[in-house]
Amino acid sequence: MSAKATAWQASPGLRRVLAGAAALVLLGAMALDTKVIKIGSAGDVRNAVFSAADYGKSEFPKVQADVEARAADAATVATAIAKDRATAEKEYGVPAGVGPVISVKFTGVVGEGKSGIYKVAVDGLPDTLTVRVQTGPAINGTELRDATGKITFGQFTNQIEYQDAGSALNNEMKKEVLAKVDTSDLTGKTIAVVGVFKLVNPKSWLVTPVRLDVK
Repeated sequence: MSAKATAWQASPGLRRVLAGAAALVLLGAMALDTKVIKIGSAGDVRNAVFSAADYGKSEFPKVQADVEARAADAATVATAIAKDRATAEKEYGVPAGVGPVISVKFTGVVGEGKSGIYKVAVDGLPDTLTVRVQTGPAINGTELRDATGKITFGQFTNQIEYQDAGSALNNEMKKEVLAKVDTSDLTGKTIAVVGVFKLVNPKSWLVTPVRLDVK
């Protein structure tokens, strides 16, 4: 047996000292490599998690204001579409997939309804054009999300978040607009609406409101 081996075996105290020193070096290295994140700070990963409810609450007022600012009279829009659809789409619409989303405003008398979707008779519109307003409980489509052109897929992590953003805006609209109206008893009443529709069939508009007042 070598002299070095004999010295090591004969010095248990030395082994403990060396082991302790190695542990301290390891702990020091771990401390240097550890970043302290304060809860609620910009580095807190929980802040990066998408919350549909928070998104709807913060963004719906912006969408509502934008739609109200750009909304054109329904009769004016209908006339423009009948005259030259392509030109009308550029003037009044926001590109959104298969058809542009157009912001309109009108006053009319509510007709029959089914599953929360009511026909509305609007003066100045041709008889060949059917206008319907959806009042829930289910609000379909992503027209509110697409109405301004300012909400894009690139702002979200994935397609699921992008879809959730559309649903969140619909849900917030229900809370802020439709919850204030008895939507179960609208037939025969006069309503003033500001809302959006996707132009696919020029003879049938399904309007999602951002404002609905019963006269």
